[in-house]
Amino acid sequence: MNGDDASAHSLSSPSPPVGEGWGGGCDLNDTLANSLPSRRAEPVIGPRFARTRWRADLLRKGGGQQESQESNDDEIAVAGVSFVADPGGALYWPCERLLAVADLHLEKGSSFARRGTLLPPYDTAATLARLAVLIARFSPRIVIALGDSFHDGDGPERLSDSDADALRELQRGRDWIWIAGNHDPDPAPRVGGDFAAVHVISGIVFRHAPMQDAQAIEIAGHLHPVARVNGRGGTVRRRCFVSDHTRLVMPAFGTYAGGLNVRDRAFAAVFATLDFTAHVLGRDRIYAVAAALCRPD
Repeated sequence: MNGDDASAHSLSSPSPPVGEGWGGGCDLNDTLANSLPSRRAEPVIGPRFARTRWRADLLRKGGGQQESQESNDDEIAVAGVSFVADPGGALYWPCERLLAVADLHLEKGSSFARRGTLLPPYDTAATLARLAVLIARFSPRIVIALGDSFHDGDGPERLSDSDADALRELQRGRDWIWIAGNHDPDPAPRVGGDFAAVHVISGIVFRHAPMQDAQAIEIAGHLHPVARVNGRGGTVRRRCFVSDHTRLVMPAFGTYAGGLNVRDRAFAAVFATLDFTAHVLGRDRIYAVAAALCRPD
């Protein structure tokens, strides 16, 4: 897609992150299944886990034409390296046994409470419990948290003893790397692991905020992407991975994390055109949707 094509698919003006982005209202799987072409199931057994990969024809627009491309919806290639996108919101690199998550925003509830906005104080426990399910599923050798792991710099000090114990248990027997974010730029006590501004493996850079550089090969978070998709079953707005096969922006993992529409100008600053794919989180599978088919808020 060239620049003229991109301008034809207008991007919305900046909008604030709103809602959890986990969906609601219409049934996500029915809506997305009805909005995409035919799909078929192909069982794939991996060395450490078994799952069913669902294949779909991806619609892409370019030069006024539509063409279909078949792909494994849960498999995303970045610079020729295959990653597995999990519907739980994590990314797994089988060859490295690496699990990446972004924007946990632990202790966001207690941060809001300090400012007089009372939220149920269970977001940290809920986020860690969901992360525990994924760690049990993939048994990673390395876990990388891509920044904004805590909602503010004092978050680690506010961890309850039970949540701190749960975090230590998740770290047991594996490397754990905390990437610095804009909410939590400094190393923190009580949380274990190692701290870094970025982490590089095989030329792929893991960082918090994506670079505005078309040549960057990176996996990042920060933008909290969500996709809004229309279908015969209604409209859904869900968290998603975003990738153009050179870089990938991960969904926010935190229970109280908001979401920013992939048609927002913030994504145009990263990807330049709409030649990227939103890999939308379903209840039990990933749906790949061309950016041009995602709707603004």
